[in-house]
Amino acid sequence: MKTFFRKLFGRSETEMERESRITTAPLDGEQVGALVEERASRLEPEQLIVGAARSVGMQRDHNEDSLFTFTTTIATESYSVPFGLYIVADGMGGHQYGEVASETAVRSMSDHLFRKLYMPVYGMNGQQPEESMQEIFAQGVLEANQAVADKAPGGGTTLTTVVIIGNRMTIAHVGDSRAYAIYKDGRMQLLTRDHSLVKRLEEMGQITPEEAEVHPQKNVLYRALGQSEPFEPDVSTAPVPQPGYVLICSDGLWGLVSDTEMYRLISEAENPHRACQALIDAANQAGGHDNISAILIRLPD
Repeated sequence: MKTFFRKLFGRSETEMERESRITTAPLDGEQVGALVEERASRLEPEQLIVGAARSVGMQRDHNEDSLFTFTTTIATESYSVPFGLYIVADGMGGHQYGEVASETAVRSMSDHLFRKLYMPVYGMNGQQPEESMQEIFAQGVLEANQAVADKAPGGGTTLTTVVIIGNRMTIAHVGDSRAYAIYKDGRMQLLTRDHSLVKRLEEMGQITPEEAEVHPQKNVLYRALGQSEPFEPDVSTAPVPQPGYVLICSDGLWGLVSDTEMYRLISEAENPHRACQALIDAANQAGGHDNISAILIRLPD
């Protein structure tokens, strides 16, 4: 199993062993008591706790967002490996074409990752992938792009995909749906880069972040699935925020609810499902001018 993950993530055996190495030393009574208390508060086996919610919003008559969540775990005497696959796609292109585009992208990407990652991880076939995690994700995005072009001509969609295996996550991203790492000390780290014209102008220094927030073309994308222009998807691998959360959402949420307010709603909610519903409600209360989708994953402490 270690060799399999090392091959996927492109990490050396030394790095993997360094992270998992455990040293022992005699413990006094106070240390033993603290260790017992800590272990009692942990879930066994370690699990990903997930919530999701979506809404058509207050100003649209149909929902062009699609989302996908899949969470499982394998626990044996020697290891415990949580596995999660999460996708948000925000369709565009008018009635039905946007819906078809986002659904097609989600189906294509999830099917590809099941075949390439989930089935080998859980021993459901005998073929381990030859490609790295980054190559697997990039190929999945390109296949989804072609599927959207075939099934929803004239339409398009964003696609933000997160796979969590153990304590690492890989993200593939096209468009302006977002993924955040949320830490319990209040930090919200944006893990994706918006592929929008306004964001590009901001990156080039031609407009300020404050101007970008109110720009009339803030939702115009220069990169999306289903378009004819060739592109390279953004793919990255990083440690999960542990303890903490990963949030994936469409611009119907992050465009109306501030990072500070999102963190407050998440931290005050009793579980990820309630947190997602609170986020959706907040976006609708702020005007709900677009479809809204959110997936929230709580990582083991």
